[in-house]
Amino acid sequence: MSLFVLVSPDTDFAQRMAAAVDGGLPGTLRVLAGAGLPGQPEDLFGVLGAVPDVLVIGPGVALEPALRFATVMDIRFPGVTVLLAAEADAELALTAMRAGVRDVVSPGIDAEQLRVVLQRGAQAAESRGRSAANAAGQEGPGAHGANRGRVIGVFSPKGGVGKTTLATNIAVGLGRTAPLRVCVVDLDLQFGDIASGLDLSPEHTLTDAVTPAAARDSLVLKAFLTLHPGGFYALCAPRSPAEADAISPEQVSHLIGQLAEQFDVVVLDTAPGLGECTLAGLEACTDAVWVTGMDVPGVRGLRSSLDVLAHLGLVPESRHLVLNMADPKVGLSVKDIEVTLGVPVDVSVPRSRSVAYSTNRGVPVLQSPRRGDKATAALGQVVERLSPSDSSRAARRAHRRVVVA
Repeated sequence: MSLFVLVSPDTDFAQRMAAAVDGGLPGTLRVLAGAGLPGQPEDLFGVLGAVPDVLVIGPGVALEPALRFATVMDIRFPGVTVLLAAEADAELALTAMRAGVRDVVSPGIDAEQLRVVLQRGAQAAESRGRSAANAAGQEGPGAHGANRGRVIGVFSPKGGVGKTTLATNIAVGLGRTAPLRVCVVDLDLQFGDIASGLDLSPEHTLTDAVTPAAARDSLVLKAFLTLHPGGFYALCAPRSPAEADAISPEQVSHLIGQLAEQFDVVVLDTAPGLGECTLAGLEACTDAVWVTGMDVPGVRGLRSSLDVLAHLGLVPESRHLVLNMADPKVGLSVKDIEVTLGVPVDVSVPRSRSVAYSTNRGVPVLQSPRRGDKATAALGQVVERLSPSDSSRAARRAHRRVVVA
């Protein structure tokens, strides 16, 4: 159970926050209906009789003392998530995040959107608490990076096989089990489709995420992520190939490392082939999802790629082979593909109009699944293999023969 605290004289905002908490958040709300903040965090804790998990400094509180209080809170009590309700431009948002404010929301935010922000704040407080406990119990150089999240890469040497469809549906599916703890990254830097595949119009892209300011400060980096209504984050490809050319593999590696420290799962949608940035992503992966269609050039290209990567030692231990747009009438069988690749097919996703329709709409099929659709069920199997449950961990090591029906 989380303790949410609002400091604000704005009764309308307080009512919306109450509706947000009552709308499904496990916790209680305390409202301090004043325009002033206590001198020190301990003074606030004394009034409350407890340390809050999420502190919201609402409308009606002066910005300068609010940011000063947030800075003190971040230094002395980093386990408390501080949110600020204010009309923010880019400069204020950056200043607030540097002061330790996790998120800046509009004073007019509705209850449903506010619920998502509060949930994210509560999860951040819980995560910080776990990290502090782990840090206290660990010693030596091996402790560094122990809490990194999983990195799941979706790869294929050939374009047009549905990597983006797989990546977006994986993000949707895992985002349900870990709300706001999943981030999908478009590493097809020149012609990425994550934005259109998720119907997003991002204000910022991967170009912003590799700037020196973002590389130094993960709070700045988070400001460049786009929140999807499905409860996960997206980092979309640069707006032009010219911007993409300025991004180096070293920057990509550093970016993935930053995200893995902030999220439970990072999903990478990669470019076709084995470019330098794709290899940089593969080096960071804990799980690799290889995608192929039922065509001879694509299967042979994947075999060549796997041979090269095995020679380089870049094939993650946890790997999954997905046969996408499977069709039993094209002259190839699953056995033919497995013999050529030398590895078993784990999941077969049949050709489906619903998948094509969802792609054109920018709404992944797992976001609004249709009962009885075999392609949707197969995509759910991919997500299940990648979920963090004990049964899924066993499944990741097991590979069974699939049938194209």
